Order: sequence, then C-alpha cells, then structure tokens
Amino acid sequence: MSETRVVSPAAPSTVTADSAISAGTLEEGEMEALLDTGTAMWAVVFAGGIGTRFWPLSTPRRPKQVLALVNERPLIADTVARLSPLVPAERVLVVTSADIADTLHDAIPEVPRANLLIEPRPLGTAAALAWGAQEVSRRAGPDTVFVALHADLAVGYPDVLRDALRRAASVASGEGRLVALGARPTRAETGFGYLQPGAPIDPLVSRAEGGACRVERFVEKPTPAIADVLIERGALWNTGIFVWGARVVLEELEQHTAELQFGLPKLAAGEMEQFAELVSSVSIDRGLLERSGNVVVLPVAMDWDDVGTWASLRRVRELDDTGNGVMGEVHCVDCSGNVIHADGNCVVAYGISGMIVVSIDGLTFVTTQDRATELGPLLNALPGSLRFNPGRS
Repeated sequence: MSETRVVSPAAPSTVTADSAISAGTLEEGEMEALLDTGTAMWAVVFAGGIGTRFWPLSTPRRPKQVLALVNERPLIADTVARLSPLVPAERVLVVTSADIADTLHDAIPEVPRANLLIEPRPLGTAAALAWGAQEVSRRAGPDTVFVALHADLAVGYPDVLRDALRRAASVASGEGRLVALGARPTRAETGFGYLQPGAPIDPLVSRAEGGACRVERFVEKPTPAIADVLIERGALWNTGIFVWGARVVLEELEQHTAELQFGLPKLAAGEMEQFAELVSSVSIDRGLLERSGNVVVLPVAMDWDDVGTWASLRRVRELDDTGNGVMGEVHCVDCSGNVIHADGNCVVAYGISGMIVVSIDGLTFVTTQDRATELGPLLNALPGSLRFNPGRS
C-alpha cells in the first residue's frame, strides 16, 4: 500500500485575478465573450497503458480506454464527447503508445490521426504533458490554453465541467496560473489525491463562491483517518483535470521538473527520439504541481470519479433498484450491490451481494468488491496465456 504523502508547494507570488470576472460584475454579453475560449482552447488526453485492473476485459488488444465500462461508449470516446463543443475533436491531442494507437483511433475516428502523439516508450505523464504542450504551442501558438486530463475519468453533468473549464481558462490565461479542478469529496477515499485550498487568489471571491484558491498542500493516498480530517478542513479531490497555457506549463516544467531538464531542448527542436532517451518518468503531480508555487485549485460542483477498478463502477454506472450496476444481458434475482458485466454472454445472478462478476466468451471472473481493488496477486498467479489472452481477447 502506498504511503501517505503530504507536500506543501512553494509559496506563490501575490497576483490579483481580474476581480470583475470572478465577482460577476460584468454584463452578460461581456462575460460570455471573456469566458468563451472555444476558439483557442485545446485538449491533451493521456491514454497510455492497458488497464490491468480491468482484467479479464482489458487486454493488449482491447485496452481499458476503448472499453465501454460506464455507459455504451468507450471511455476515450466519452472523454472526447464531453469536451465538445468547447474543444472540438480536431483540437484534441491524444498521447498514447504504438501498440494501442490503431485501436484507440478506431474508437475516436473524429479525432484526426495526426493528433495521436505516439510515445517511443512509456514516458510518464510529466513528459507526456511536455510533449502535448509543445504540440499545442507549435500548432496554435504558445499562449494557447489547453486542458490536460486522463481518458479514464467519469464526469457527471458535462455542461458543468465545460463551464468550469471556461472559468479555469480565464484564470490560466489572465494570470499565468496552473489551474487544477477540485471536486468536493463524497467519502473518505484513500486512493485519491487531495488538494488543501488556501487563500483565494481574488479576495473578493471566496472558495464557497466558486473562486480559485492557492493550493496550500497536496496529500496523496491518505489513510482513512487523515482523509476524514482533510475533508473536515475543506480539502478537495484532485480530479486530474488541469488547465494552463502552453508557454506557462513548459516554463514551469523547465524550472521545476529536473527529470525532464535535459530532454526539453530536444523536444523544442522536434527531436522526439532524443527527448525520450533523456527524460525520466515522473508524474505531473509529483514532478510539477507539488514543486511549483504557481498552482491554484478551482472548486467544481460536478460528479467526478476515477474509473480505476471494477469496484469503482458501482459509483459511476446507473444502478437498478437494488444497487446493482450491470451491463450486457444480465438478470438479477434477490441480488444487491453487485457489479456485473456480461460481454457477449448472458449472466444470471441469484442471491448475491457485493460481488464482481465479469463474463466474456471463454472465461468468467468472480471476486468480491474488496478484492477487486488490486488484481496484481491474482494475475501473478495465473499462467501467461490466461493472464494476457483471456477468453476471446
């Protein structure tokens, strides 16, 4: 189990945001003009990896990002759709790996093939961010604002997200900030990161009124007791959705992320292979956000969750009257609180609760929701042919 990490960022410089925007004192037409960043806003979506925690459905040939886990659309297609029309498909860049690029593009044909940034090797999200930012700068200009996010997030009320992205873009473009979207916790989750808001960047608009605040500290994967304390103190979940300008984020990476410093000049020169050879893998959170004093959090009143394990699907799927989150041809009798996924088969469940049932052609996987959070021991115990090619992968 990962240890709790508590990090206080460097003290931010004092910069006052445009109080007219934040306080809502502009006329409606003026506000819309200022917040309508759709003509310039881009997106960088991180979509690497297979997603082994969704075994046996996820395989090298069917990675997690192309699975319809929350609704009828693949996760990556859901991500692209919820950004539109604020960020149309032609302004979405997807960072992925060569082995799954074709499969991903089949799921999102509206995204131009040239917008798939294929890593020479797994780079880590900080390096992937640098590449995305460099591409946004090259294609649309260094002052272009973009949203960076993962392909496996579940978001309710996409219109609320898009409105938050507009507001975040105003903060990012006007003040040169690194803006993280923060969601209000609904439980003492130990698998997420937390952002502790500090002082608002505009004293006229409090956090309760939706104003952006400096980040006082980051806490990654706290214990249940620490999570309870954080929630009591008003901490927000780190949604992994960020908004910033291309030039600003590249400068911040150069200043704070030592793991990339030797490769960034090569990236700027368009020498991607050399960039990949010179950088070390580090996450955006650890490599940049926890080291910068220029990070603010914008509270967002939206349903948000990380689609990370089979158990998480009970929180993001539409549930039946007894709390079962099912997909496919499933018949539940005297059942409650299960996640059941039938891919091409019919599943009949009788008298069970709190279980995970996944059925594909040639294989059925059954476990409890508690054990489904970490499948590493199971996969290590299975023969390779079953682990990597279950059923009809």
